[in-house]
Amino acid sequence: MPRGRLNLSGKLLLLTIPLVMIAEVLIYVPSIANFSVNRLNDRIAAANTAALVLDAAPAGMVPDSLARSILQSIGARAVAIKSGQQRRLLAVADMPPAVVRDIDMRTMTVWSAIADSFSMMLERSDGVIRIIGPAPQGEQFIEVVVDEAPLRKAMYRFSSNVLLLSFGFAIATAGLIYLALHFLFVRPMRRMTANLVAFHENPESVDRVIVPSNRGDEIGVAERELADLQHDLVSMLHQKSHLAALGLAVSKINHDLRNLLASSQLLSDQLASVPDPRVQRFAPKLLRSLERAIAFCQSTLSYGKVQEARPERRMVALEPIVNEVRESVGIATDPDIVWGSAIERGLVVDADPDQLFRVLLNLVRNAFQALETQPDADIAPKQIRVAGRREGAVAVLEISDTGPGIPPRAREHLFEAFQGSSREGGTGLGLAIAAELIRAHGGQIDLVEGTIGATFRIVIPDRTIPLRELRQERARA
Repeated sequence: MPRGRLNLSGKLLLLTIPLVMIAEVLIYVPSIANFSVNRLNDRIAAANTAALVLDAAPAGMVPDSLARSILQSIGARAVAIKSGQQRRLLAVADMPPAVVRDIDMRTMTVWSAIADSFSMMLERSDGVIRIIGPAPQGEQFIEVVVDEAPLRKAMYRFSSNVLLLSFGFAIATAGLIYLALHFLFVRPMRRMTANLVAFHENPESVDRVIVPSNRGDEIGVAERELADLQHDLVSMLHQKSHLAALGLAVSKINHDLRNLLASSQLLSDQLASVPDPRVQRFAPKLLRSLERAIAFCQSTLSYGKVQEARPERRMVALEPIVNEVRESVGIATDPDIVWGSAIERGLVVDADPDQLFRVLLNLVRNAFQALETQPDADIAPKQIRVAGRREGAVAVLEISDTGPGIPPRAREHLFEAFQGSSREGGTGLGLAIAAELIRAHGGQIDLVEGTIGATFRIVIPDRTIPLRELRQERARA
């Protein structure tokens, strides 16, 4: 944190103290008003008691010394009572100065009590006030004149006691709130912040992944989501490192492998001149396979780059490509696996023939390997089927098998490299490459749900090209 700036705990403390003090002020205001009202009611109650005593005197004659003693005991200067149209002065100590304020307890409201309390506390002159309240024995009201200074001093003492007590409570409450918020929010946020800083220093280390707590609130959810995010990032970085290492290893092999294939191609060219009919039958296929292998070597690292080479699309017949895929995989020589083909007669696809061959080769080889590893008793019959049809301007291909299918774990990352393999020891690169090539054609590849084994559907739309050029391409196909 930059020097001179408050951390989260300091900001929390500075925010907590004024909020608690505001709450204490909101408590103090009605408290002082209530104290004032109680003191005034006490004066009215004492005046009522004094009025009963004074009325009980024979012929209403009360000695001045007794009247002064009674008034001094209740802290008043004069007591008067009104009954009907007559107002009687029951007792008076001496002639009071001018009354500075009248307070009628009969009509007092909460707001008027608060206003009178603060007005009395802020008044600097020492005058007298007249308090009017209900009278005993059916009289209309009773009046008592008291000095304002003793009441003001009592309110000052009460205010100081309340403020001192409130200040202590404020400190204790602020401390408790601070500690509660610190342990509930600040400490987890510091922990998450420290973990983010440590994870940023070495994002490939699993040890830097945060260990989420068992909290069920939003912070617990944030910790668990952060842990999942860091796990995914670590896995992704490991995958990137693996791909980088794989690319480096392949680049080292690529040079020598390309030279070996070039030598094999020269030998195959000489083999094509042998007059044996069987050699003449298989030599062209061998030459095409070697040419594809050399082309693959030239673009071996293309998967590690941003994207595959741009497809060179044209209208090509699908059935010859499917037959070549079958021979390349070796299904024709395996009597245990039944090959099925349901391709529309004369079906053509607007695609790059070499890339389409690679897509079908990867899918058929995966199906072949899945069936090969299964005992004969488990699958009857073992079958691979390729279907193709045209739906308007879209070619739809389906490659299915009767194998064990794709496990749920592999379905989550089916078309991701090193993630979507359903076979032990597999890399998942075949499906990833097939998906990338189909997307380059503007198409889509999906796993069809609810089928026996695994069924992949490929959709390749035709390009938007002039009709005349389309007819020429179909004629050449």
